Amino acid sequence: MITFHIISLFPEIFKSIFSASIIKRAQDKKLIRIKFHNPRDFAKDKHKTADDKPYGGGPGMVIKVDVIVRAVLNVLNEINKKTNRTDTTIRTSRTKIILLSARGKQFNQKMARDWAKKYKNIVLICGHYEGIDERVKKILRAEEISIGPYILSGGEIAAMATVDAISRHIPGVLGKIESLEEKKGSYPVYTRPETFIFKGKKYAVPKVLLSGNHKKISEWRIKHGKMK
Repeated sequence: MITFHIISLFPEIFKSIFSASIIKRAQDKKLIRIKFHNPRDFAKDKHKTADDKPYGGGPGMVIKVDVIVRAVLNVLNEINKKTNRTDTTIRTSRTKIILLSARGKQFNQKMARDWAKKYKNIVLICGHYEGIDERVKKILRAEEISIGPYILSGGEIAAMATVDAISRHIPGVLGKIESLEEKKGSYPVYTRPETFIFKGKKYAVPKVLLSGNHKKISEWRIKHGKMK
């Protein structure tokens, strides 16, 4: 089982996504576990301050290094207790720390597949506002990743996508292993009705898909799709 530890100032954002469909079933079947850790819980001032103004000036706020480091060390402490380790700074080879950032290396299918096999604990640090203090990455030796060549308001959506992409590669999460895109390839799909009429025009299912000829169907899918 993989445990995803999500470090986020807004854990409530995840509720609807992770409580439905494939990810919910994966949790119910104990194939994955998702835990949330709010950096504000690790702030030591009475206002639970998790962000501050950037040095050098500029707009927005920056998430503080101390609250993030304490949150992640707390996660490592939880993991280490299960392996009888006492040093909270020790990270096992089966633990991955990820910093979600627009400046990171672009996440891809190979990374999702490899991480699903290699790690038992994946820590996802969600940036927000103007970002996270740069020292977090160095102190925690976190890998900085991005889910695409665009800017999001925070790392929460990126964390959702990362959890989903990795989870699909865990045996039992999908109904059939053939459901993985790299197994079946990505190609056009159709279902009933065989013919759909819209504004007087007929939209029909390609005849080859109705033929029952599996060889020709496979050839059609290769021709019209992206086989991996």
